[in-house]
Amino acid sequence: MQNILCFSHLRWNFVFQRPQHLLTRFAKQYNVFYFEEPKTGPDSYELTQQNGVSVVVIYLEDYHSDFKKRMARQIDNFLKDHNIREYLCWYYTPMALEYTSHLTPKITVYDSMDELSAFRFAPPRLLEYEEELFNKADIVFTGGYSLYEAKKERHHNIHPFPSSIDKEHFQKARLNMTDQPDQQEIPHPRFGFFGVIDERFDTDLLNLVSQKKPDWHFVMIGPVVKIDPAELPQAPNIHYLGPKKYEELPNYISHWDIALVLFAINESTEFISPTKTPEYLAAGLPVISSPIKDIVRTYGEENLVYITKNAESFIASGEEELQKKSRTEWLLKVDEFLADDSWDNTFEKMCLLIDTVKEKNGIHV
Repeated sequence: MQNILCFSHLRWNFVFQRPQHLLTRFAKQYNVFYFEEPKTGPDSYELTQQNGVSVVVIYLEDYHSDFKKRMARQIDNFLKDHNIREYLCWYYTPMALEYTSHLTPKITVYDSMDELSAFRFAPPRLLEYEEELFNKADIVFTGGYSLYEAKKERHHNIHPFPSSIDKEHFQKARLNMTDQPDQQEIPHPRFGFFGVIDERFDTDLLNLVSQKKPDWHFVMIGPVVKIDPAELPQAPNIHYLGPKKYEELPNYISHWDIALVLFAINESTEFISPTKTPEYLAAGLPVISSPIKDIVRTYGEENLVYITKNAESFIASGEEELQKKSRTEWLLKVDEFLADDSWDNTFEKMCLLIDTVKEKNGIHV
């Protein structure tokens, strides 16, 4: 059983995050097939190779006519065309059960990276399908401790795996890298954010701080989704640079003064564990964060990041950090804290847990 069929709500090339970090590692041991949600076009599928992962895009001409049957048919066609008979199913979205409930995987994994039901435009039946997925799954992973606490009573074999880091990649930012052309003219001090800019983004806080500190400049990197870009705060000291490739990020953040985890506190952020927090720290950047539960618990209590609840405390934290003459002692503490934190370690721990399920199910490891 060397095949993983992964069903995700995220486009593979959207943002390089948890699924990509994990599945590119699993692809060294398995044939990994990553099924995206369908696109519009004549009923068919398209297969491309990305970082060792086979990305499958299914096309449907009409979403409203027999959606489930036609999706299931394309998946069955794919499995038949590629002679895939034994496989592990890996889910990032419970909604995929609409068209995969007929499959017969040897093992089912649910990697619950976010509380998707709390996100804007969440499908009405998501919670219903999630309950079905909990019943089907042999093992469940969660994207953080808060999410684990919320779901731990719903499955007998559930394990928390908070966001990890690709240390070597982000530590490049500690070197004196060449600044990017679209950032070179932005004055310092620079406060930077990278990630998806959506309903979780704290537009009010950004607006207030930018007004109160016009000499501070805010660099925002990432795609804008599920919100109207016109609703974002606009000011001479706020710079939206759009999405960037994962490979480019160290070049940008190497020239920031302070990094931001700029999330509002609402139902869509109650259980998140932002990957960007350890990535910023690995890059050697001080971090100002909203009081996200998992960040407070993991980094705030260790005094590794500034936790701010409003514009006043944000500004106080920024001023305190900008006045520091040395970060050497803090960096030593950061590196010690992050020493055992890596996607490689997360991958290895997940493999051991999956192997335990294989042995229990009588599958040769």
